[in-house]
Amino acid sequence: MKQRLKRWIFRLLRKDPEAVVVTFATGDAELCRRMHEEVRRLVPDRRHFFVTADNWPEMRRQLKSYRIGLAPVLLTREPCALRRAAFRLAPRKILAYNSRLERHHLRCDLPSFLFWRGVPLDRIYLRPWWWPWPKRERSVVPAGFRAPAGFRTMDGRACSQERRRVAVLSPYFPYPLSHGGAVRIYNLLREIAREFDVELFAFTDSDSEPDSAPLLEFCARLVLVQKPRYREPRWSTLLPPEVHEFRSPAMRQAIAAERSAFGFEILQVEYTQLAEYGADVLVEHDVTFDLFTQVAHRTPTLAARWDAFRWRRFETRQARRYRRVVVMSKKDAELLGPAVETAVIENGVDLARFRPEPEEPGERLLFIGSFRHFPNVQAYRFFTEQVWPLLRDKFPRMTLTVVCGADHFAYWRAFSDSPEPRPDSRIRMLGFIADVRPLYRDANLVIVPTTVSAGTNVKVLEAMATERAVISTTSGCGGLGLLHGHSAWIADTPEAFAAGVATLIADPERRRQIARAAYLHAVRNYNWETIGEKLRDLLRSLL
Repeated sequence: MKQRLKRWIFRLLRKDPEAVVVTFATGDAELCRRMHEEVRRLVPDRRHFFVTADNWPEMRRQLKSYRIGLAPVLLTREPCALRRAAFRLAPRKILAYNSRLERHHLRCDLPSFLFWRGVPLDRIYLRPWWWPWPKRERSVVPAGFRAPAGFRTMDGRACSQERRRVAVLSPYFPYPLSHGGAVRIYNLLREIAREFDVELFAFTDSDSEPDSAPLLEFCARLVLVQKPRYREPRWSTLLPPEVHEFRSPAMRQAIAAERSAFGFEILQVEYTQLAEYGADVLVEHDVTFDLFTQVAHRTPTLAARWDAFRWRRFETRQARRYRRVVVMSKKDAELLGPAVETAVIENGVDLARFRPEPEEPGERLLFIGSFRHFPNVQAYRFFTEQVWPLLRDKFPRMTLTVVCGADHFAYWRAFSDSPEPRPDSRIRMLGFIADVRPLYRDANLVIVPTTVSAGTNVKVLEAMATERAVISTTSGCGGLGLLHGHSAWIADTPEAFAAGVATLIADPERRRQIARAAYLHAVRNYNWETIGEKLRDLLRSLL
C-alpha cells in the first residue's frame, strides 16, 4: 500500500517514482571516476547518472523528471559550484566521499560536520566523556590472517644476576631502521644493553614475522603484541585518536605478566600515545601538542584547533605522572614547563655506519621523510608545490629523490586532499628502503623542507655524518645547533629556499665547506655512545 501511494504521489508530481543515483564530479577526475564505479557496485539495480561541470546545464533539465535517491559527491577544500548545486538539488540524499574514498551520509549532526571538515572516518570521536556505556570496538582480521592471541615472547641474550633489568615499550618493532624513530630506539636499546638486561615490548602491524635477529643479539627478551585493527569509528571526545589506536588489553596483560616473570624494575615508554601504559620514563620523540599547535596556526580550522587542544590536554597531564620525561632538545623541555621533570637526551647518529663519502658532480637533491609522519607530507608539498617550480626550469638537469616509506600513497591520501602526488619525470619517489646510505652517497644536497616540526631530525644527523650539505627550514633542523652559512643553509620561505638550493648547487666548494663543518659538529656532539651514556646515567639514578 505504501509503495502504491508513493508511486501515485510521484506521478502527480510528474516524476519517475523509481529513485535514481546521481553522482556529481566535484573534484579530482580520477577520484570521481573511482567514486562513480564504487557507487555503481553498491547500488547495481538503480539507474545512474554522472554529472560534470560541462554537462550540468543539460542534466539539470533532464533530472527534473526523476526522483533522486542518492547523490554522491567528492569533498575537497576548494569551493565548487557543482557541489553547491548538488546540495540544493538533493540536500537529504548526499553521500559524501573524502580523498581516501571513505563515504558518509551527510546529516545535520556532529559526525557529518567533522567529516565535512576533513576528519578521516576512523578519527571521528563522538561519544561524550560522561557517557556511562562504553562502545565495544571490533577488530578487523583480513581474510586468511589469524592474529596471535594475547602476546608472544622470544628469548635473546642470556640474563646475568649482576645486571639490573629494564623494559622498553615501543609502538612499532624498531627494525629495520627505516625511519628516525626506529633508528633512535634501536641504537639506544643497544647502548643501555651494555649495562642492563633489556626487555622490549613492541606492537606489530604486519602479517609477517618481523626480523628479530638483530635485536635478539643484545635484548634479553622480546614481547610482541598484534596492533588492534578497527573496522568502525572509535568514540571519544577528549582523547587523541592515536591514543585509542594503541589501547590494547593484550599489551596490558603482557606488561603485567612480564613484570613478574622477567622482573624489570623500570618501564621506559616511547612516544606520547603510549603514555597510559607506564609512569617511570616517558620518551617524547616530539612534543606532540607543539606539532598540532603549529598546524593550527598555519591552517586555523576547527578540526586543527580541536586536535591541538586535546593533545595539549592529554600530553601535559600524562607527562606530570612520570618520574622523568626524556626530550630531544631544551626547547622541548621548556614547552612541557617546570611541573614536568625532564631530561634532555638528544638524537644521535651511528658514525661507524654512516661515514663520509666523496661526492660526485651533479645536481641531485635528496629528501628522506616517511609519509607515515604527517609533517613529512606537508614538507613534500611545500617543496614540490612552492619551491620546485622556481628551480625546475633554471636547472634542467636537477633531479629529486624522495624516500616516502612503506604504504606512502595510503598516508598521502590520509593527510592530503589529492589522491596521489603530482607526477614529474625528474622526481623519483621511493617507498621502503632498507639501507639509505647509497642514496646519501649519490646526493649532492639533502633538503629538509619541514614546515611544522618538533624534536630533532635524525635524517639531518645522517646527512651530516655522510658529509652532505643540508638545506633546511628553521623547524627542520631545530635543536641541533647548526649555524646558517657555516654548518647548514637555513631558509623558511619558498623564494629563500629556492635561492639557497641554487646557491649551493652552483658552488660545490661552498657546499663541501658546509658539509665538513656539519660532520665535525656531529662527531663532537651526536654519537650514540655519548648519548647512550646519558640514558644509562638517567636509569641508574631512578633505580
